[in-house]
Amino acid sequence: LYDWAGYIGVALVLLAFFLLQARKLHGYGLTYQLMNILGALGVMVSLLFGASPVNWPAFLMQVAWIAISGYGILRGLQQREAGLNGRSAGKLPGAG
Repeated sequence: LYDWAGYIGVALVLLAFFLLQARKLHGYGLTYQLMNILGALGVMVSLLFGASPVNWPAFLMQVAWIAISGYGILRGLQQREAGLNGRSAGKLPGAG
C-alpha cells in the first residue's frame, strides 16, 4: 500500500513536469503546484513506510526525470532552431 502511494506520487510529479515541458501547464499555476505537492507527499509516504528494500518509486522517478528533461532540452533546441531559421528567411530590418 505504501509503495503504491510512492508510485502514484511519482506519476503525479512526472506528469506535472512533462506537462510543463510540453507547455500545457504553467510553473506558477495552481494545478502544477498541487501535482508536485501531492506527488512529493506520496513519495515521502513510500520512503517512510514502504516495505521494499529497493525504493523502486524513487528509482523510476529519476529514470523518467532524466528522460523528460532530455525531451525538454530537445524541444527547446528545436524551437530555437525554428526561430533562427524563420528570422534568417525574412528580410533584414531596414533592408527594403
